[in-house]
Amino acid sequence: MKEELYTISVYSENNLGLLNRISTIFLKRHINIESLTVSNTEIENVSRFIIVVNMTEENIKKIIGQIEKQIEVIKAYYHTNDESIYIQSALFKIKSSLLFDERQIQNSIKNSNAQIVTVSPEFFVIQKSGRKEEIEALYNELLPFGIMQFVRSGRISVSKEEMKISELLNKQLN
Repeated sequence: MKEELYTISVYSENNLGLLNRISTIFLKRHINIESLTVSNTEIENVSRFIIVVNMTEENIKKIIGQIEKQIEVIKAYYHTNDESIYIQSALFKIKSSLLFDERQIQNSIKNSNAQIVTVSPEFFVIQKSGRKEEIEALYNELLPFGIMQFVRSGRISVSKEEMKISELLNKQLN
C-alpha cells in the first residue's frame, strides 16, 4: 500500500492531557505529525483535533482505532485531501523600507492574493491563507528580500461529506 496524506478529525471532550496521549499514539509508531490544530467546534464543550499525517490507509485505520480508545474521544474520522476542504494561514514580517523600494514585493502580495495586515515604520506584516504550496510559493518569492519572521498555522479543514457528529452525540445523550 502506498502512503498518502490524511487529515484526521478527532472530536473529544476538552480534557487535560488528551493531546499528550494522542501524540504518544503517533510517537510509539514513529509517525511524524505534519500538522496539528485544536479548536472548539460547532458543538458546545466539544473540541476538534485536526491532525495531518502521511501514511497508508491500513495504518490510518489502526491509528483511528487507538485514538477512539481514549475515554474522552467521542469519534475520530480520516479523510484524504480529495475528501476535504482545507487551508492554512501564514504571517510574514518584512522590513517596511522594502515595501516601497522593491516593486516585486508589492507584485508578489497582489499576485498571491495575500494581504498587508499592519504597517509600522520598522516592518509590515503580510497574511496569506491557502494551500501549503501557495504559502511556500510566496515564502520563496519573499525570501531573497529578507523575511524578519515567518509563522504558518496548522491545517484547518472540513469534510466534503457530512460527518453526522451532532447526530452521534444526540444518540449518546439520549
